[in-house]
Amino acid sequence: MPAGNHSRLNFSRIVEKPCDLMSFLQKYLHGKNRDDIKYLIRKRLITADGVPCEKAEMMLKTGSKIEVGEAEILADKNENNRLRGVKIVFEDAHLLVVEKESGLLSIATDSEKRETAYSILSDYVKKQHHLNKIFIVHRLDRETSGLMLFAKSEEVKTLLQESWNESVLQRTYVAVVEGVMEKYSGTISSYLFETSSMIVHSSQNPEKGQWAVTGFLTLEKGKYYSLVKLDLETGRKHQIRVHMCDIGHPVAGDKKYGAVTNPLKRMGLHAMVLSFVHPVSGEKLFFDTPVPGSFLKITGKRSD
Repeated sequence: MPAGNHSRLNFSRIVEKPCDLMSFLQKYLHGKNRDDIKYLIRKRLITADGVPCEKAEMMLKTGSKIEVGEAEILADKNENNRLRGVKIVFEDAHLLVVEKESGLLSIATDSEKRETAYSILSDYVKKQHHLNKIFIVHRLDRETSGLMLFAKSEEVKTLLQESWNESVLQRTYVAVVEGVMEKYSGTISSYLFETSSMIVHSSQNPEKGQWAVTGFLTLEKGKYYSLVKLDLETGRKHQIRVHMCDIGHPVAGDKKYGAVTNPLKRMGLHAMVLSFVHPVSGEKLFFDTPVPGSFLKITGKRSD
């Protein structure tokens, strides 16, 4: 890289046959879109045989050495990755993994049309190219924060949804629940079914609903609330909320499923870990987020 440029060298490759710079970099810089590459060019972070490249259309000669530095674009992207209510955790040509804030809908409903995670990310990808689209793979309730997965094509969405049970390796939530948990760990299982009033009910009758299994581990016990880690063996609608209500410890702030307090001014549920097999590359991906500080504070566990 040129003298004075202190960016970390991220890429170095020899040109095997003549082509333009943009085509070359799009082929080898996985996860970088056209805007990313143009930004790198403007910042003089791309060199051909040690000379900064000035145009994306420049033709490369066989044998030229192309180098790319990345520290600056990472710093810039980290600032821009926090959109309104969502933070981009991972992005490539096929997928977006984001962290959604509490209070933001995943996608619009018949009765609710306000800004959603879907609409925000749709605008984001269309700024990269007007024909780009995104497709929601799974949802989080409005008051639940944490990790969500979106596909960039209908084909990838279908691949994920049709192999969801096999592709998803781990889905872990953390919750603030009412009361002091008596058991350190355990498993809650039942059949879940939804009524016309949009409320999910739990039953031990195999003829009712779908089988659901939730594993729990108590992390911290406060005077009035407990901090619990929850692993989903199945992914049913409102599964955690119903199962915690089943054992007498509803999620704090979840009036719909038995909570009588709302100390956080939101539902005390956060999607903390998401791990799955990439539907195209086959790579095992793992993402995690910190426990919200308010969850730690209210259960007496230090957040620092």
